[in-house]
Amino acid sequence: MGDASSSSGKPSRRGLPFILELPLLIVVALAVAVLIKTFLLQAFWIPSSSMVPTLEVEDRVLVSKLDYRFGQPEPGDVVVFESPYGGEGSDESLLALAGRTILESLGIRTAGLPEDFIKRVIAGPGQTVEILDNRVVVDGLPLLEPYLAPGSAMSDRAEELVPEGYLWVMGDNRNHSSDSRVFGPIPIDEVVGRAFVLMWPLDRWRGL
Repeated sequence: MGDASSSSGKPSRRGLPFILELPLLIVVALAVAVLIKTFLLQAFWIPSSSMVPTLEVEDRVLVSKLDYRFGQPEPGDVVVFESPYGGEGSDESLLALAGRTILESLGIRTAGLPEDFIKRVIAGPGQTVEILDNRVVVDGLPLLEPYLAPGSAMSDRAEELVPEGYLWVMGDNRNHSSDSRVFGPIPIDEVVGRAFVLMWPLDRWRGL
């Protein structure tokens, strides 16, 4: 008399023991995390007060990497971009990259690599930017900037043309922001993505 599986005509199915499946599941999970961070979404930890009051130090925002695959950043967008000060990160093993990806996906700051920056796009390619009487003037028209930190003060700056392929970016906290006034326009191809939601702390959750 055969066993239950043979009598039913169906072969028995025996998977790998869980202790052997676990490493495979971990590898798959890490690969998925790396793919999501690389192509879709990334959490970003706010390291400074340059975007106060819009974003506070240690806030977490979610950054979309899809928005600019089919278009370009627009004035008013809050964008994350590679450090304009460069710097070479150390070579990472796949395991180290996976570990850093998991931490960064939770918005946890990691050390050893140049920090990305987060600022607001003020002007795009072909536009002119000037600072006059404590106001930013784009293409000859003063900007309305309700997002600025109270008491923001800016020195006058001569009109400057934003080159093709570049963006002029500034922090909302103009008194405490290293931005295009310091390092100049940034290359569009160094933009990581658009910050579209403040996700932490939960009591301040909102779109950007």
